[in-house]
Amino acid sequence: MTPTLSAMVLFIALPIISVFIQSLHIQHQQVIVVSESCGPFGCTKTTSVDTEATEKLRSEQPLGQFNGFNTYTNRSHLAFAEIVEAWNSMPDTRTFLDRVFNLPFYKALAFTLTYTLVVTPLVILLGLAIAVGVNALPKIIRGPSIFVSLLPFLVTPLVGSLILFWMVDGDGIIGATLQLIFDDPSLSLKASTPLMWIMLMVYGVWHTLPFSFITFYAGLQTVPQNTLEAAMIDGASKWQAMTYVVVPHLMPLVYFVTLMLLMDNFRVFEPIVSFSAQAHAQSLSWIIFNDLREAGNPLFGSAGATSMMTIIGVVILLTPVLIRTWREFNRRVK
Repeated sequence: MTPTLSAMVLFIALPIISVFIQSLHIQHQQVIVVSESCGPFGCTKTTSVDTEATEKLRSEQPLGQFNGFNTYTNRSHLAFAEIVEAWNSMPDTRTFLDRVFNLPFYKALAFTLTYTLVVTPLVILLGLAIAVGVNALPKIIRGPSIFVSLLPFLVTPLVGSLILFWMVDGDGIIGATLQLIFDDPSLSLKASTPLMWIMLMVYGVWHTLPFSFITFYAGLQTVPQNTLEAAMIDGASKWQAMTYVVVPHLMPLVYFVTLMLLMDNFRVFEPIVSFSAQAHAQSLSWIIFNDLREAGNPLFGSAGATSMMTIIGVVILLTPVLIRTWREFNRRVK
């Protein structure tokens, strides 16, 4: 276990600790020098940035100025003060929620959770359905069907999302077809927030579906045929055999696919950039990216705080699945 534990400490634990420490600091402010010059007509004050002093301060304290957990509670993150203010001045629950989900972090969290909780079950169900369908095909066409089903997974995420982005454009095949159907030349899927969310989720299902499909297809090859035949002899229909024989046999794979998809979907990023959807949909990963690309002054502390809360969010989502997996493991052992 030593090589595995060493790799986990080196590539997982230490980077997380480093990010946490960075999240407790904020960037040093520029050193401002105020000078006063006097002449025959009075004195004037001028301000300028002392570049040398600023660089010296930043080199002496590269992590920045210690800020504690204030970064976690400021307006760009958990926004405690803004939520309390909204609650105290709340005319009704709807207005309160509107104000909360207009805050940057909660706005991104809402899309991230919606994307994760919609895409994950769809990918699992559709992947299982496609796997069962392909497994029932004649052997002569099963190979080509598997290859076609894997194509979305072979396309680079950025390229795949760009292709769909061009297709839904007014000049693209999907966008132009919808304009023709609804007889509205100004119809644009990119101008509506709900439609943009739907497009991003459709892409998420399309891109990750092959992973679910190939995992379940491999699992179907291990289903005990004797048990299936016995169920059929006892009068079980195909649906009953699927429900009471195949699905219970595949449950460990269902847990595994769920874990992988939850972690992957909660980090949704590439489609937002490719679709230029920042005005309609922002994720936690996009906030991290936006903080790190600040021109000349990357917000490392802010990005670190969002990263830590993303990790916490993933752990919360995975906890029920991990508990269920552990119980299933103990039941099988006993």
